[in-house]
Amino acid sequence: MSRTTLFVDVILPLAVPNLYTYRVPFDLNDAIAVGKRVIVQFGKGKLYSALVRNIHEIPPKQYSAKYIDSILDELPIVNLKQFELWDWLSQYYMCNIGEVMVAALPGGLRLASETKIILSAGYNENIADQKLSDKEYAIIEALEVRNVLTLNDVAQIIEQKTVYPAIKVLIEKGLIVIHEELKEKFKPKIESFLRMTDYSDNEENLKAIFEMLEKKAPKQLDVLMAYINLSKRYSKTPLEVKKADVVKMVEGAEAAIRSMVKKNIFELYEKEVGRLSSFENENKVSDLNEIQQEVLGSIRSQFGWSFVNTKKETENEIKNIDSQPSVLHSPASELPKDVVLLHGVTSSGKTELYVKLIEETIARGKQVLYLLPEIALTTQIINRLRKYFGEGVGVYHSKFNENERVEVWNKVLNQKSGSAEQVPSETSEYKLIIGARSALFLPFSDLGLVIVDEEHDTSFKQYDPSPRYNARDAAIYLSHIHKAKTLLGSATPSLESYFNAQEGKYGFAEIKKRFGGVQMPEILVADVKEAMKRKEMKSHFSPLLLDTITLALDKKEQVILFQNRRGFAPQLECNMCAWVPQCTNCDVSLTYHKVSNQLRCHYCGYTAKPPSQCAACGDTNLKMKGFGTEKIEEELAIFYPKAKVARMDLDTTRSKFAHQNIIHDFEEGKIDILVGTQMVTKGLDFDNVSMVGILNSDSMLNFPDFRSFERSFQLMSQVSGRAGRKSKRGKVIIQSHNPDHSIIREVIANDYLSMYTSQLLDRKNFHYPPYYRLIELTLINKDLNMVNASAKFLADELKRHFGNRVLGPEFPLVSRVRNLYHKNILIKVERDASVQQAKKIIADLLVNFKNSDYKSVRVQIDVDPM
Repeated sequence: MSRTTLFVDVILPLAVPNLYTYRVPFDLNDAIAVGKRVIVQFGKGKLYSALVRNIHEIPPKQYSAKYIDSILDELPIVNLKQFELWDWLSQYYMCNIGEVMVAALPGGLRLASETKIILSAGYNENIADQKLSDKEYAIIEALEVRNVLTLNDVAQIIEQKTVYPAIKVLIEKGLIVIHEELKEKFKPKIESFLRMTDYSDNEENLKAIFEMLEKKAPKQLDVLMAYINLSKRYSKTPLEVKKADVVKMVEGAEAAIRSMVKKNIFELYEKEVGRLSSFENENKVSDLNEIQQEVLGSIRSQFGWSFVNTKKETENEIKNIDSQPSVLHSPASELPKDVVLLHGVTSSGKTELYVKLIEETIARGKQVLYLLPEIALTTQIINRLRKYFGEGVGVYHSKFNENERVEVWNKVLNQKSGSAEQVPSETSEYKLIIGARSALFLPFSDLGLVIVDEEHDTSFKQYDPSPRYNARDAAIYLSHIHKAKTLLGSATPSLESYFNAQEGKYGFAEIKKRFGGVQMPEILVADVKEAMKRKEMKSHFSPLLLDTITLALDKKEQVILFQNRRGFAPQLECNMCAWVPQCTNCDVSLTYHKVSNQLRCHYCGYTAKPPSQCAACGDTNLKMKGFGTEKIEEELAIFYPKAKVARMDLDTTRSKFAHQNIIHDFEEGKIDILVGTQMVTKGLDFDNVSMVGILNSDSMLNFPDFRSFERSFQLMSQVSGRAGRKSKRGKVIIQSHNPDHSIIREVIANDYLSMYTSQLLDRKNFHYPPYYRLIELTLINKDLNMVNASAKFLADELKRHFGNRVLGPEFPLVSRVRNLYHKNILIKVERDASVQQAKKIIADLLVNFKNSDYKSVRVQIDVDPM
């Protein structure tokens, strides 16, 4: 045992600016290591699990170092490359390292005195096999009585200060879970299948069944014939038959199948299935067409990769790729690029290219991270990749409970690498991790490729709490740490990424045609202003939109309608004096929701009953203004009484698995018209959708934000991409009061370059990204006068250093939220100026600000606001 006096600098899971130094007891000297969790006391008797960042022999000068209480881990749970990412995030996004730690570690790995525990869902099954110590048994016994305990409660029950080791053991035994973020994991897609019973599978019996059904039950005979055709019964390779496929072929098949099950002709069984039939064959990737092969060769060349032969690649394909000229390179593509932007139209087969690149990276012995904007909306990608890469695919997202997230963390941590400190995992390794932005923080040891799909999506930006990072940009830095490559993919890239590609900073590849010869949808504009003049509008529907919906329904095809506002009506308004009910906590009008018959605030959740008369003038003539998804759903039921209409927005997807259930029903043809908000622009591709309607493009285009035109183009293009798959050309109807708007015309022409060029000119003239970097400071306090005074004081100080680069202070669109007032100051920094120097000046000013009369005012920093 070493007798050297050691000190450790630890990261606390708190928003404190500095690392804090503790002394290591002599008996723990040999066990201490960077990246391990230690239990420390901080503040008035509070205990935290902190992370060791540095080990040294220098005591702190400003305070007397306390001893660490204990060490939680046998091996480090965070590696040095992760710490390097954390340091960058902390510096770039101007936040505290403790805030990064809280964002990065799963809840199960960061315990604090206030942490709550409950019995796990599998407690009853797991308890029988476990031997518990007296203290562990006391904790379990208390939980059986009280249901929820804090760690302070546990300390009192077992009469000792340090409870973390006991809690850690109970979590590992599967008996308890952290209560804070307990969520259910994904519900797999389950399909009902039909098969013949042992009795009916006999040819003689089958002949008798045919004769019986021909005389007595012709509908059941139709079902039997459909089954035999679908199953290819008399071929060499019979197929499984989905019940849903038979129901589609034979009208009234549901009742017939029930009767045939009772007659012992059929039996039903359930099975978990993937969402994409094209990937049903194990280890089989669709063959790339000539354009995809050329683009794949271009990406490889720009990455500086020599071709790696894999089992799935044929020699012919290699020859084709090598012989293709890489005409789609970026302007300065001679030198290898660390980042390549893949600009491919919707349904162009980008995923097939991802699979090829993932396969090659794994063949090199490297790990792959595949980032998606919203994991809950992309179950199909997970199923698709697991079909191909099997158990080597790990999934990491917030729908998993904390135990499962810790399990994935440990599995990635223990993978073999060149480091002697890592230990081989006893379980199968994850070669590929699919996840939302939090997957960035996993303990990768040897990343070779990071794919950021739909890189333009605003969901990659973390808004609250801090760190307010952009996962796309953080992924690029993570790749840099690992000396890996990054592929950004999108049908509508962000202006910043496209600019970087055009400037030669990123590589560039492009696919302009859909896979398999599928045509881009036909896009038509309905002139709402003209239709209103002629009194042709039926509520919020133009004649063109209604006619196109009717045509699609007559052909038994499906329709998606997009309206980017939930609720029944945006606001209730007095017809006499124009009074509008407002939220009591926020400066925003209340939205009417008809299902619950409530006025609701979409910022704080405040609800109220709709008034029967105006609170200002007393008049009873109150009218609904505007329209949301709820109103559209109700009116469609009137126009199309026979159609099955469903709605997908935040209100209908709050419950467990609601989103998956709606998607499943739509895939199965149980829904004819799906009305939704932005949720319908992402996720699965539907083969039977022939028509998409955008009900109000004007609200997007007129939103007061310098990115509104770019986002409108992205949103309308993405929605349009849902229409038309396989052999059908889709149709898109855009309703607008201004059909000649430049963005609408560019969406119709699918002309991204025109939108990019015009927007780039505006950005340059008005000093916005990509020519300038933005830093937004938001001052928050419950006292309006305090916010005004402090904002003016800080803005004046900033203007002394930055001059006219400072905009504001100004109130945002909604200036009061939850009774807290907000005021914004925007700082613009030239692209070629030192951003680090600008941040240092801002940080120094904020230190002085917090020591002034305005220390009660909270300052929120957002670097690169979206």
